[in-house]
Amino acid sequence: MASSSADSSPMRWGLKEQRSVYLRWFYLADDDADGRLTGKDALKFFAMSKLSRDDLKQVWAIADSKRQGYLGFAEFMTAMQLVSLAQAGQDISQDTLAHADLGSLQPPTMEGLEKKLKKSSTHKSTSDLAAYHPIQSPMSANWFNSKSGKKIAMKSVTSIIDGLKKAYIEKLRPLEKTYQYSDFVSPLLTSSDFDAKPMIMLLGQYSTGKTTFIKHLLKTSYPGAHIGPEPTTDRFVVITTGPDERCIPGNTIAVQADMPYSGLSAFGTAFLSKFECSQMPHPLLDHITFVDTPGVLSGEKQRTQRSYDFTGVTSWFASKCDLILLLFDPHKLDISDEFKRVIGSLRGHDDKIRIVLNKADQVDAQQLMRVYGALLWSLGKVLNTPEVMRVYIGSFNDKPIRETAAGPLGTELFEREQEDLLSDLNDIPKKACDRRINEFVKRARSAKVHAHIVGHLKNNMPALMGKAKAQQKLLETLDEQFAKVQKEMHLPAGDFPGVDEYRDALSAYNFDRFERLRPKMVKDVDDMLAYDIPDLLKQFRNPYD
Repeated sequence: MASSSADSSPMRWGLKEQRSVYLRWFYLADDDADGRLTGKDALKFFAMSKLSRDDLKQVWAIADSKRQGYLGFAEFMTAMQLVSLAQAGQDISQDTLAHADLGSLQPPTMEGLEKKLKKSSTHKSTSDLAAYHPIQSPMSANWFNSKSGKKIAMKSVTSIIDGLKKAYIEKLRPLEKTYQYSDFVSPLLTSSDFDAKPMIMLLGQYSTGKTTFIKHLLKTSYPGAHIGPEPTTDRFVVITTGPDERCIPGNTIAVQADMPYSGLSAFGTAFLSKFECSQMPHPLLDHITFVDTPGVLSGEKQRTQRSYDFTGVTSWFASKCDLILLLFDPHKLDISDEFKRVIGSLRGHDDKIRIVLNKADQVDAQQLMRVYGALLWSLGKVLNTPEVMRVYIGSFNDKPIRETAAGPLGTELFEREQEDLLSDLNDIPKKACDRRINEFVKRARSAKVHAHIVGHLKNNMPALMGKAKAQQKLLETLDEQFAKVQKEMHLPAGDFPGVDEYRDALSAYNFDRFERLRPKMVKDVDDMLAYDIPDLLKQFRNPYD
């Protein structure tokens, strides 16, 4: 039996009318009213469409393109539009959805839905539905305020991200707190760190086109943007979505609980005065956040003009970002000492780095060939990796490509390269959940290694006499201590931190006050990696698999 809504004249249907109808449907399908439609609920509701299991599998895969393990209201609308198109005999694909006239698309036929709506909604007024906002507002934000290690009921977990939060609070955070992981590697995570939108950070020397690149993607300027031949961006600027156009000072943004920047408070007021958030309403910013950075300095400037730990800040952002773009232009291929330190601070995030040779239409084809070779040679001395980094060549601004320099072949090359880079950027929101899992596992392995190192140093301290001398010897032979821990505990060498940076951090601590290794804590983290996370991914996969 078709829903009465599907019998209406097609001319009456628009996106506004569809939204009103789908809101009622979503309210019905979402049993626990948490704004999320999980696989179990979807199985019952989508079955009313009478589509085959394979078709519904494809519908879910496209609607849940971010692999969150649930559908919010926007994704639910997408799923219903796909169901409607499938019932009309069209292919279920992203391409079909992109080319469909969604404004005049009627809601799908859902057998038995009208009866269910009457049974459950007769007592619900329109105002009740209007007040129902199916926007993600999980209770998990409150989990972080509770005592570390407190058990969280599985029924509270309705997505992969929720599952990661639960695993972190119950198993990983206790280990990090015990062995002071936040002092050595990274601050403790908050709920906003898990829920944050994907971030793209742009790094490069001044006047390589970082701010212009962001404006090119947004197709408009953003509050506080400055462009010029000299270092005009003198601060770290986070460009994110918001109800109006305004700039928020760094001290303010660092204390906002719903923003993932509280960890930047550790860099002090000197940095926070050089940090701001630029917010504006924009469809792209609903899915991605950009981080514009000051131009990396060279010469005498790099030793005198920073009042904060520039390398430390870039390292902090690198750990949070989903993609890091290193911008060069043909006339600035030299890598200064500060830029070398910045690139070194990206260690462990090689998979996120993309190289962009910007303003490439300022040189002709022959010069470009030489510039490209020189850039790879310069990078080869700084990036400690045998693989060649992917380099995108183009001119990322709103001006047409200069054919006089590039020539017809160069123009075609630039267009293809720009398409490749934009395709890479478009995939970021879809891969955000996978990236969260990847970063979480990487953090867990790092925290486990850190616990073993700290426990080893504690065990090698004498009980009574000669503690200062013993600590000094351990610091001097830290590379040997790493090798011992690696061999005894069968840990991968790639999970160990850099010896020099770690030695600097350790020198401020009294090893005798460190905690001894607690095998149960380490086992909990091992079990989390071996069982909990695989089970989580299995639980929230496509329900039609």
